[in-house]
Amino acid sequence: MNRATKIHQRLLEHFGEPVLRNPLPPLDEMVSTILSQNTNDANRDKAFRSLRERFPTWEQVRDAAPEEVIRAIRSAGLANQKGPRIQNALEKITALRGALELDFLRDYSSREALDWLMQFKGVGSKTASIVLLFSLGKPAFPVDTHIHRITGRLGLRPLKMSAEKAHTHLAEQFPENAFYAAHLNLIRLGREICQARKPKCEVCPLQEMCAYYANRSDSSVNSNP
Repeated sequence: MNRATKIHQRLLEHFGEPVLRNPLPPLDEMVSTILSQNTNDANRDKAFRSLRERFPTWEQVRDAAPEEVIRAIRSAGLANQKGPRIQNALEKITALRGALELDFLRDYSSREALDWLMQFKGVGSKTASIVLLFSLGKPAFPVDTHIHRITGRLGLRPLKMSAEKAHTHLAEQFPENAFYAAHLNLIRLGREICQARKPKCEVCPLQEMCAYYANRSDSSVNSNP
């Protein structure tokens, strides 16, 4: 059993198996994830609801005046960027497929599906991987800011490795059947314990596996007279 699998098992023991949420259609998931960039879940959900209430179909979102879309998603922040990106993606999907849907990606390999989604501005590895994992049921390991921080502290990736490169690197560390639970439990660890500024190392279930904690403890010992 490698270190990533041991970490996954320890998080399952500590947090339990994450509750599976009802999957969104892949197009909904893509838009929701674009809205989630640089904001929290509550603001994302508020903006998504506002967008769907104002425009009940994706075709209406695609064809709307840009300022109306921006106004609808204002609560997500960076609306002047996210609105045009959403509309641009919807326009390009229509041009490429003749319809606004992404279910055809179920027939693609994970690599093919990732590459297809990442052709759109605003859809990077994280957004594409979330669509694959949560909507299409395909193996992918999305790396958000929590996971990038934690895996660096744990030594599961080189410290200077970018989040973009970490998607592939971490997907090779964890078993595919653990991607969903490991992704969610690492995020929970980041929100509740392994926080950016003041990590609560004293209550972390991964203490003895963590390079950051070991270095922190050594520094504390060496600083004592």
